[in-house]
Amino acid sequence: MLNRIIEFSIRNKLIIGLFIFALIGYGFYEIKKLPIDAVPDITNNQVQVITIAPSFGATDIERLVTFPIEQANSNIPGMLEIRSFSRFGLSLVTIVFSDDTDIYWARQQVAERLQQVQTQIPQGIGTPELGPVSTGLGEIYQYVVRPMKGFEHLYKETELRTIQDWIVRRQLLGVKGVAEVSSFGGKLKQYEIAINPNKLQSFGITINDVFSAIDRNNQNTGGAYIEKGPSVLFIRTEGLVANVEDIGNISIKTPQNRPLFVRDVAEVKIGYATRYGAMCYNDQGEVAGAIVMMLKGANSSEVIKNVKDRIAQIQKTLPKGVIIEPFLDRTKMVNNAIGTVEKNLLEGALIVVFVLVLFLGNFRAGLIVASIIPLAMLFAIIMMNTFGVSGNLMSLGALDFGLIVDGAVIIVEAVMHQLSHHKKIPSLSKISQEEMDGQVKHSAGKMMNSAVFGQIIILIVYLPIFSLQGIEGKMFKPMAQTVAFALRIYTFSYLYSDDECTFLEQKDKAKA
Repeated sequence: MLNRIIEFSIRNKLIIGLFIFALIGYGFYEIKKLPIDAVPDITNNQVQVITIAPSFGATDIERLVTFPIEQANSNIPGMLEIRSFSRFGLSLVTIVFSDDTDIYWARQQVAERLQQVQTQIPQGIGTPELGPVSTGLGEIYQYVVRPMKGFEHLYKETELRTIQDWIVRRQLLGVKGVAEVSSFGGKLKQYEIAINPNKLQSFGITINDVFSAIDRNNQNTGGAYIEKGPSVLFIRTEGLVANVEDIGNISIKTPQNRPLFVRDVAEVKIGYATRYGAMCYNDQGEVAGAIVMMLKGANSSEVIKNVKDRIAQIQKTLPKGVIIEPFLDRTKMVNNAIGTVEKNLLEGALIVVFVLVLFLGNFRAGLIVASIIPLAMLFAIIMMNTFGVSGNLMSLGALDFGLIVDGAVIIVEAVMHQLSHHKKIPSLSKISQEEMDGQVKHSAGKMMNSAVFGQIIILIVYLPIFSLQGIEGKMFKPMAQTVAFALRIYTFSYLYSDDECTFLEQKDKAKA
């Protein structure tokens, strides 16, 4: 079988050459699509259920929220474990699935069971929601929204948080590859109605009367329509409150033909939600900020680039005196990791080329063997995209060019030895094309088995790595996969080497 492949490659040099150019072209196309990151993502396959229940203690959260969610999701196929924690005002349930489970199928199963849990959780405690489709390495970008120097008096903590939630966050959520933008810092704006109990008692009403009045008077309603000639006028009433004055002007009841408004029994003002911390900027006061979470499996470099472009556009829409300043950018870490890989690969390739030229004793023969290195790299990148392996410090940094060119060295050296041996006989110094092809076929055929078995032995060494599971498997499998992808081009490289050796002999024949 191998001899037939060698014979085919020698007889069809044009086809082999076209295959080489096709590999180069398609390889450069796939380079642009290769996901780039610093390290492999070792986060397990998980779905998080988050429930926010303000003002409830950890004991109530555990009994009324966390436990029902755990019970409802305890029998999903492919589930490995459930872990949770309950604290004041918050319930977090993490459901871990096997690595071969589709994350979106798992989220669908959890969402269906949460519909059942809704009937078990008392009304008013909280609504369980699924966490973003992200991982432990999903935090790719962090920034602050702060006032410029001289504008601190115009934008306090509440205004900065409002700008972050209503302007910046909403636009960043539309960026491709962004799973979530988690805001923090500042003061979350709220309309606060501080009721005076003494006034309630004096007017003979309860706090429920105030709640009901606000609920009834804070909504828009629709009606029919009126035909007016060629036009149609739609009927609607506007009752949504827009400011503090609108809330204060809501009528509660009309005792003795005198309307009683909310402002008569309560103080309406702008407040903020209960805070559990603060975000400060260089000892210059409080600011607002956010963390941008990347979608699981997305290309971090591409997502960060899109986020930066969108932030540049958002900056133009912000009020005067407010700026967005990043303080954590995954790009720097990724660039440092990839720079280390590029440096090591380049130095390794140069050393291999030098050694090949030195020991083969022929500059062109050394370059022929060394040309296998970029071909193997391009083929490996194509396979990495096919099997979903990202380019990182573990996958690309594991390439050993000495292993890659091992088989090609054996073939080229055998062909060079055979041709040099015949050149010692004057009658064979000028041989025909057919005789030259025969010599290349004969010498390559003798060494093909040794070269192939050598590559197979190298691949066998990496087989135990493919059996690793869990965190170890996610960390080291990309390394073994990339090496295997690079070595799988050995047959193609041998055809290329055979063809180039024939071309090399044609050059020598022309000189003779």
